[in-house]
Amino acid sequence: MSSQVTLPRLGQGMETGTIVRWLKSEGDKVEKGEPLYELDTEKVTQEVEADASGVLLKILASEGDEIEVGKPIAVIGEEGEDISAESDDSAEGEAQDPTEVAEGEEREEGEPAPKREEERERGEEAGPEGPSEPEQRVDGGRLKASPLARRIAKERGIDLGQLRGTGPEGRIVAEDVERAQAAEPATAARVTERGRVEVVKLNQMRKTIARRMTEAWEAPAFQISMSADMTASIRLREALLERVGEGGVRPTYSDILTKVVALALMRHRDMNAHFAGDEVRLFPAANIGIAVAVPHGLVVPVIPSCETKSIAEIAAARADVVERTRGGKLKSEDLENGTFTISNLGMYGVERFTAVLNPPQAGILAVGAIEERPVVADGDLEIQPRMDMTLTVDHRSVDGATASEFLGTVKAMLEEPGLAL
Repeated sequence: MSSQVTLPRLGQGMETGTIVRWLKSEGDKVEKGEPLYELDTEKVTQEVEADASGVLLKILASEGDEIEVGKPIAVIGEEGEDISAESDDSAEGEAQDPTEVAEGEEREEGEPAPKREEERERGEEAGPEGPSEPEQRVDGGRLKASPLARRIAKERGIDLGQLRGTGPEGRIVAEDVERAQAAEPATAARVTERGRVEVVKLNQMRKTIARRMTEAWEAPAFQISMSADMTASIRLREALLERVGEGGVRPTYSDILTKVVALALMRHRDMNAHFAGDEVRLFPAANIGIAVAVPHGLVVPVIPSCETKSIAEIAAARADVVERTRGGKLKSEDLENGTFTISNLGMYGVERFTAVLNPPQAGILAVGAIEERPVVADGDLEIQPRMDMTLTVDHRSVDGATASEFLGTVKAMLEEPGLAL
């Protein structure tokens, strides 16, 4: 008995996903739990396992297709099993979806209009008065393009239908997309001279960021700031660096800050919370999200239970998750269950800034660069390495006094790390 493979919901708020690459071909044997395909969601690309054993009888969604959650993408069954009726039902169901038929945005990029369906099936060229098919079109009018090329083109708003592939049999490869983008500045300049506006479509990540930031902006948030003397923290990092063995991860100030914040969250649990409508959920562990910049977006992977980890362990976890973030190897669980977020722009020379909340979390800490500044201490003027911190708080769940006490604890631990013991 055959079973349909549907697109799973791999994270909260996920509505669609893009098939990056099929790891099995039609006719291949598949074992339950075996990686079946790679799926690109709003923020991560990950392998998805088969939920049944058998033979991959039919692939219903091609590489590069953006599919809604719950829609069928393949059929697994017994070898030789007839699934024509099942495939026809799926096709009919999709054809009757008025949104997909009526709105051109929902069609595959470069896909010909419905009136060309018969021509595509016969593989015929359009008549002399109609537009000619690009050379790389095959198999029912679809563009021949590698999954990586499709993904890059989608992220950068490049129309694959306007490119000529240099790969085998006219296949569009990533280099073709890169060359097309490299040629864009001159074109954009000419367009600007004519008074037209260049339009760049939002990729899936930027759409998600836009939606999440809109949600965050609706929260009644407030900010408080403090400056910490980082002299003791600098000495602590130097001591930690001396202990790093060959091949070990060098701890950063962000790692020290993550440990300090985690301990402060355990002392001020109202900050380690989610606002959930008519209730506030306080968490027993500090699962801290670290904002990581990636091309065309921002990702916040989570390091769990930071209060129980040493600074060296946090450094190793941070290095691993950042590497996988920038390599596109994160899994959905790497982004879930965060209770607090730290955003550090000090490495960019930013002195201070205000971060936007990461709902439903109650707070986010924005950290700037460590700078030497003149400070009056005990009546004398001295130079201290100072670091500005700005805490953004959801006022629906946390009041100013609680937030101030939390930030004061973070400041005190940075200035005297022994207080964290």
